[in-house]
Amino acid sequence: MTPPERICSVTLSYVPGIRELDPSASPLDYFGSELRRLREAAGLSQGELGRSMFCTGSLVGQIETAHKVPTRDFAERADAALLTEGFFSRLVGLVLRSQLPAWFQQYAEMEARATYISTYQAQLVYGLLQTREYAQALLNVDHPEKVSEMVAARLDRQRVLEREHPPVLWVVLDESVLLREVGSSEVMRNQLAHLLALSERPWVNIQVLPFAVGAHTGLMGSFNLLRFDSDPDLFYAESYDFGHMTANSQVIRERSVGYARLQATAHSLEDSASLIARVMEERYGDQRAPDVRGVA
Repeated sequence: MTPPERICSVTLSYVPGIRELDPSASPLDYFGSELRRLREAAGLSQGELGRSMFCTGSLVGQIETAHKVPTRDFAERADAALLTEGFFSRLVGLVLRSQLPAWFQQYAEMEARATYISTYQAQLVYGLLQTREYAQALLNVDHPEKVSEMVAARLDRQRVLEREHPPVLWVVLDESVLLREVGSSEVMRNQLAHLLALSERPWVNIQVLPFAVGAHTGLMGSFNLLRFDSDPDLFYAESYDFGHMTANSQVIRERSVGYARLQATAHSLEDSASLIARVMEERYGDQRAPDVRGVA
């Protein structure tokens, strides 16, 4: 069973002691200062609030001083314990989004509003489709000191797929995405199984672009196209530490045509699912040697 501390928070480096927060400094500081203010207004100690939330008083204190990033579960428990009518649940999305790289935050905001998302991924599984373990393995490469909070932020982005009216999501994955082992064989097996489960949803479409296609319009790299009910379409691409987003009509036109070509040359939805399943079993299945010991 998951310990309450793991359920309720994402760990940052913790420095003991009281820290006075500037609520205007960041969403995380604002969350912590409001938690303290409302807890004190209710006449509760940190330990008393923690017990009512099924977590420790120390945890409450660390979130109040912005030494830990709250998860959505923590926010919902705080709302229930302090009778705040969803205040913390509404705020925690902003807190988690603030843990994303600064250059990525604007895209994440637009992604959450989109009604149609098209993406070509040349190297990795798209963020909205990643499992926790796959995301952890990726983020641990460059951000080992912030893995927990960055994974929480990435998983929170995926809530758009759980809405009553989720966006249509069309994903074209280069075949290399399936073959590049991220984390371990088990991580990859679970990730590919997750893709298969998601592909059964009516609004999620996953195609695989095979190596046999050769040269194609996506060789310049991954990119996304966002469509909205009333706003202009957006094109997004990123480099190592920079994101580029534009509504330029000529760029949208060119990339939309390029994306249509990728869709046309990729495997069908059905053949893509079959390929994912085959790679999952043949490349990441149980590779343990058979037990050849004799029977007594």
